Amino acid sequence: MNKKILPFTMLLEFMLIAIMSSCSSGDSTDESMEVDVVPTNLRWSIKVVGSGINNPYGDGSGVLLCNASATNAVRYGFKFGNEVEQESTTGVLEHIFTQSGTNDYNIRVFAYSNTGSKISISQMVTVLVANGGEQGQDSGLVWADEFDVDGAVLSSNWFSEIIPPNNGSWFNGEQQQYTNRMDNAYVSDGTLKIVAKKEIYTAFNSTKNYTSARLNSEFSFTYGRIEVRAKLPEGGGTWPAIWTLGSNITSVGWPFCGEIDIMEHVGNNVGDVSSAIHTPSSSGNTINIGRIDIPDATTAFHVYAVDWTSDKMDFYVDDTLYYTYNPSTKNSTTWPFDTDQFILLNIAMGGTLGGNISAEFIQATMEIDYVRVYQEVE
Repeated sequence: MNKKILPFTMLLEFMLIAIMSSCSSGDSTDESMEVDVVPTNLRWSIKVVGSGINNPYGDGSGVLLCNASATNAVRYGFKFGNEVEQESTTGVLEHIFTQSGTNDYNIRVFAYSNTGSKISISQMVTVLVANGGEQGQDSGLVWADEFDVDGAVLSSNWFSEIIPPNNGSWFNGEQQQYTNRMDNAYVSDGTLKIVAKKEIYTAFNSTKNYTSARLNSEFSFTYGRIEVRAKLPEGGGTWPAIWTLGSNITSVGWPFCGEIDIMEHVGNNVGDVSSAIHTPSSSGNTINIGRIDIPDATTAFHVYAVDWTSDKMDFYVDDTLYYTYNPSTKNSTTWPFDTDQFILLNIAMGGTLGGNISAEFIQATMEIDYVRVYQEVE
């Protein structure tokens, strides 16, 4: 019988196949063959501490609670804005923001598997930090209007004062008639608009050439911090104000009730922002006044604030302290500020501070993003 001899190259090929087959048989401990595990179903929740209908950005403490879960995850990472990623094995993490004001942050959570693979999701969150975080730790938000519902101003929060107290006119030589119309005060796109207009308007047996709105808060309080984020109106003759009056004004009268002017602006001198105190010892053209120059007051939002305690009042624009009222002797003539006050928002036209009204004036708007009141937590 004839025998066929395989060529050497074919024999070598058969030998290699046999070797490879033997290596691939049986259990293998080669880690390079381990299957990669990828997390799935990543879910998470974010809660700004103290958030609610009237204070959606939190209580001012800057505290954020995060809770994440995912299938096949053994640890989680959290990245807050540009900060270094923080790790949690449980998926639960508390974070504290410290930058003052209301700020937006992009927050991203990562889920990691035991093989190092990861997935992530992100979300934008708005957080309020009051006074560098100190306000939130020592004080609580007790009242606010965030102006987040379009339409008429909330009657539960504000009262439109429209009856002139001075024989059909307002004091200080002002030229406007206040109304309760939505033409002069309304909420849209997250801000309150108080609008002063040039128009002939007759009410209460008096005809005026300008209309506006004056809103008084239904909330009153003693001591605390008031913050109002606002963009002021443009136009010569406008006189916008953010201020308070003593709730006892109807019984004791002005200036015995006390008046705290948190912000007044002179439309004929753009950027001239002032704060003033009116008391029986110094009313009308008061000597108790502080000024600050805010060049973009009519084009940008700023936070106008006062810290009112039993000892003194500190006035701020954003984080800048520019005036303190702290009389050496505190009595009924210099310090009628140990009882409740309520907040007022308005635009007057002309008058002793507004001055001459520009002939080109048609209308101007003060936009208010929020009004917030904080008090110490006992």
